[in-house]
Amino acid sequence: MFNKKDLTRLLAPLIVEQVLSVLVGMADVIMVAAVGEAAVSGVSLVDSISILILQILSALATGGAVISAQYLGKKQSENACKAAGQLIGVTTVLSLAISIIALIGNRLLLASIFGNVETQVMNDAVIYFRITALSYPFMAIYNSCAALFRSMGNSKVSMVVSMVMNTINIAGNAICVFGLHMGVAGVAFPTLASRIVAAVMMFYLIQNPDNTVRIKRLDELKPDIHMIKNILSVGIPNGLENGMFQFGKIALQSLVSSLGTAAIASYAVASNLVTLLYLPGNAIGLGLITIVGQCVGAGERKQAKQYTRRLVVVNYGILVVLCGIMILFSNQLVSIYKLSEQAAKISVQMIQAHSYAMIVWPIAFTVPFSLRASMDSKFTMAVSVFSMWLFRIASAYFVQVMNLGVMGIWYGMFIDWFFRAIVFALRFRGIEKRAVSVS
Repeated sequence: MFNKKDLTRLLAPLIVEQVLSVLVGMADVIMVAAVGEAAVSGVSLVDSISILILQILSALATGGAVISAQYLGKKQSENACKAAGQLIGVTTVLSLAISIIALIGNRLLLASIFGNVETQVMNDAVIYFRITALSYPFMAIYNSCAALFRSMGNSKVSMVVSMVMNTINIAGNAICVFGLHMGVAGVAFPTLASRIVAAVMMFYLIQNPDNTVRIKRLDELKPDIHMIKNILSVGIPNGLENGMFQFGKIALQSLVSSLGTAAIASYAVASNLVTLLYLPGNAIGLGLITIVGQCVGAGERKQAKQYTRRLVVVNYGILVVLCGIMILFSNQLVSIYKLSEQAAKISVQMIQAHSYAMIVWPIAFTVPFSLRASMDSKFTMAVSVFSMWLFRIASAYFVQVMNLGVMGIWYGMFIDWFFRAIVFALRFRGIEKRAVSVS
């Protein structure tokens, strides 16, 4: 169903978009670092919450993309368009509710999650949280529209809009932080502005009559219970999986915050840098939603399995290069962030250990995208939640007793990866029998 040209046209823009997203995140941290370690720590704490929220919204968008892709595989474009309207309506309403809660709760939420952090760290976190919380509805619209374009096999649109969004963000950061000396707010306001622009652009583009999947009329946003149930059948398990995963990371962030500012800063920088290693797998995973979804919808389950295997091999090839670079140049990369000597040393150790452990990451995190696209998201959710809490969280707290410091968080994460890889590899073997097509 997909030749080499189709795969390249789908995956190349996704990789570029993922790279842009991470580079902008790194630019944010580097610019905030100019304000001080307290600012880096404050932004890091809020980002862990924002990522949780955005991943839940992104999971719902993935549910919509799976349903749309399967309808396209069945040649039912009218139903695919209905799914598009329902997806945008559901994610917008949910994101508005989340923004209101975040704005009202702000300092109370931060204090209840992260406990007693240094006063300056908390003050910076409050400012950053208050401003960026306004952007959640706009990111919901952007992610939903981007997922719909991907379901059509068109990832170029979201890449171009992402370029515009990230250019606004970086330029705004430079002006507000270095020119206007606005501190943490100088990073938050450009983030908000860039997300507003991206949402407006994407919502306009998804209405193009040339799109196979599009919003034809605004009344398509009105609730359709059957279509919403189809979307949520994938989106809720995926959202719970992503949400619990990120909630677990917040729990670990809370643990890290008790180890002092140096530990928080080193953990933030290491986490920021190793995100580069996830880019190929994340991009391929998003592509697999379209590829496997359309294959399953067309009844070509064997092809779905073959495409997954081929793309996982590609993922490993890219990782060999990226992990090698990360290990060889970890000191130079960490030096960009201007950390203290103690924080820099810890960060380098974390990056190098992480690079070696990536040997199991594609099986643990890329393969599950194929399972979700074949309507097996409840299984991936159950495994991910179980593994997250039993291995990553429990073992991380256990190794703290052994005085391993912030590196203990990493070791718990690696154990989690190995367990997931084993279970998902076994599940994938029977994907042809379990794949389900949307009704």
